[in-house]
Amino acid sequence: MFRNSVLALETVAGIVLVIAVLFDVFETMVLSRRVSRRTRITTVFYRLTWPAWRAAARRFPEGNRRENFLTIYGPASLLLLIVCWAMGLVFAFALLHLGLDPTLRTVDGQSGFWVAVYMSGTTYFTLGLGDVASHGAAGRALTVLECGMGLGLLTLVISYLPALSQAFSAREVNISLLDARAGSPPTAMELLLRHRGDASGESLGELLREWERWSAELLESHVSFPVLAYYRSQHDNQSWVSALTAVLDVCAFVMASARRGPIEQAQLTFAIARHALVDMCRVFERRPTPPKEDRLPAAALRRLLESFEDTDVPVVDDGKTARRLAELRAMYEPAANALSKMLLMPLPAWFPAGRAHDNWMSTL
Repeated sequence: MFRNSVLALETVAGIVLVIAVLFDVFETMVLSRRVSRRTRITTVFYRLTWPAWRAAARRFPEGNRRENFLTIYGPASLLLLIVCWAMGLVFAFALLHLGLDPTLRTVDGQSGFWVAVYMSGTTYFTLGLGDVASHGAAGRALTVLECGMGLGLLTLVISYLPALSQAFSAREVNISLLDARAGSPPTAMELLLRHRGDASGESLGELLREWERWSAELLESHVSFPVLAYYRSQHDNQSWVSALTAVLDVCAFVMASARRGPIEQAQLTFAIARHALVDMCRVFERRPTPPKEDRLPAAALRRLLESFEDTDVPVVDDGKTARRLAELRAMYEPAANALSKMLLMPLPAWFPAGRAHDNWMSTL
């Protein structure tokens, strides 16, 4: 009686684990929308590994060594997650063999849990060594089913990785293009000043139009594949969080102070870019929190407005500009700050520290 209860428990545990792993693989690799369910293998995996990796990264001084260490996490975590799925299925089928296949034996007659794990592992990875065999119908059916799942997961991974690589490359193109337009790291003032010769605002409007589409693409790709958020840019002074925040700064400034120009386009870009930041906070369950220090104090705002006094760019300072700008910044800065702290991707300043630096001007 007790033995039958143990076999039934092993069978149920194996079935539950198989379903949990397969459903997690489906949600992570196939389902093209945000998963709100909190209890899942992928969520637990990243909650355990990323805080530890981030804590280790903080031991390095800010700069190249820290970024090199953090760069490893994104791709490595994906590979480790795939290993976790594979091990989960191996142990799940081992439990099923124990519960449904009493004929499972080695050639010298040994049996037990680790024999079942060995049998499951060699089957999953399609080795077929033959030193452990099942002589019952249930065991043979499990062997065929597990072998098919191993091949299926491998096929899914092969098709999944290129999609991730393509989405990452598409994200990085605009970030690299921003280097010559806003410096590295990008700043709102530098981007605005490099476009102040265009009184009509056409070039700035075109740039914001490109970033409207970029933000929409980031929203779709990073919500579907959150692991991309951990992938870092090629240069230490660039990141998708800082680039998106700098563009939002520009949009907010144009909306709050411009008399004419790409105001409508700034509104459209602001809407989708803010949407992307807020949704990413929801994906990672981060509570938006405003920065401890004001990124644009009153003196800095006056300096920014004064920069356009001798240009053809129509900027207005009617006493309400600061209030309008503060209201707009409050709509995205808390979300940007939450992601910045979580991912260790610093927020950009409104002004470059000293002379603006462009990565393309660096010498080898």
